[in-house]
Amino acid sequence: MPGRRIVTGHDAHGRSVFVSDAVVKPVTLSLLPGAEFHQLWARDATASIPSDVAVPERFGYFPPADGFRFGFFTLGPDSVTTPADLDIGAALAELTERLPGMAEVMEPEHPGMHTTDTIDFDVVISGEVWLELDDGAEVKLGPGDSVVQNGTRHAWHNRTSEPCTLAVALIGARRDAH
Repeated sequence: MPGRRIVTGHDAHGRSVFVSDAVVKPVTLSLLPGAEFHQLWARDATASIPSDVAVPERFGYFPPADGFRFGFFTLGPDSVTTPADLDIGAALAELTERLPGMAEVMEPEHPGMHTTDTIDFDVVISGEVWLELDDGAEVKLGPGDSVVQNGTRHAWHNRTSEPCTLAVALIGARRDAH
């Protein structure tokens, strides 16, 4: 499903104007059939206003401290699995190239589990999803449910026969040592 991104800004006189209106195609991966990642906006530093409103061309999936990411992602049902003949090396290279930084945070021994130095604001738009934390603790989420992730280790699971779409805002943070 394509996503539409409308960006506002200011003209030379400081008045509000529409700067761009574009369709953003999703990133899809052979390693995650049924998943789509819409990367809508990003900054790698603290935002300022007025902004240059330049559409970010290339950035890591997760923001550095003081940066942010905004988008949505769709999870296909768990029943949609990778093909048995998938070239894992090529699929991992595709992941690294199309969603920079994603592979580095994933736990191969626990598929889907990951931890990032971000505060994540997640809202379920459609479908249902289970959020798993440490020790298998889970909660089921549906449309309108939201989660604030505080840099926690987690995984998402869609155990239904329909896709699930979440809007996400990822805010870069500094992790304090305990």
